[in-house]
Amino acid sequence: MVPNHWAGLSLHRPLIMGILNLTPDSFSDGGRWLSLPTILDAGRAMTAAGADILDIGGESTRPGAATVSVDEECARILPAIAALARDGAVISVDTRNAATMSAALAAGARIINDVTALTHDPRSLGVVAEAGAPVVLMHMRGTPATMNGLAVYDDIGAEVAAELSGQIETALAAGIAREAIAIDPGLGFAKVGAQNVSLLRDLGALRALGFPLLVGLSRKGFIGAISGEAMAGQRLGGSLAGALFALTHGAQILRVHDVAETVQAVRTWTALSSA
Repeated sequence: MVPNHWAGLSLHRPLIMGILNLTPDSFSDGGRWLSLPTILDAGRAMTAAGADILDIGGESTRPGAATVSVDEECARILPAIAALARDGAVISVDTRNAATMSAALAAGARIINDVTALTHDPRSLGVVAEAGAPVVLMHMRGTPATMNGLAVYDDIGAEVAAELSGQIETALAAGIAREAIAIDPGLGFAKVGAQNVSLLRDLGALRALGFPLLVGLSRKGFIGAISGEAMAGQRLGGSLAGALFALTHGAQILRVHDVAETVQAVRTWTALSSA
């Protein structure tokens, strides 16, 4: 049975995680927020618009993205994490590096969001376990450079669920509490084209694992392919439709670029669904 709280937040309604990519090369918003004042303005605007969590990252993991050093990653994100945490925001750090996780937690982050499900850096399991931090384990194969070549599935829902289940068991064996774990199907990460649609339709296979389910499909390429919109920043309508579809199929946390619009859509969907 899926718990009704995670990271100190109630799951009785959908949670909204706002994306703050402090990178020059993220697929949608790279280079948008590179000075601390603009970053803080953006984060505070997301919180005011209804974001429950701010997800802050300093390394792009889009297909083919270049690796960033831990020093550079920390320089990009730590000042913003510290300032927004002082404001009272719930901060998630989007990183695959154990040293960055430790530094972000010390700066005020509360949640670790790792696209590699704590497999990239062998020290990360210990960092999360020792801190007792809530963690998002995302499904991915390979690295940003190799993942699309590994997108081969016979039954994508069952295979993603099985691979995530193994990563969950590794996390539990390392001392990470069951109630600290949320999972993410990793749309766009070792999934290409219609595979993302099939996985969304089969979210029940992940829901059955018994952990809070986070879905991040905002502005992604498969939304563009479905909608016919080539520009990532113009995929709001498709992103909202996908978000509501995900909620209908068991998602409890939405990771999004467009917080205000998603909050409005989710509130309307929730009211209509419960009427």
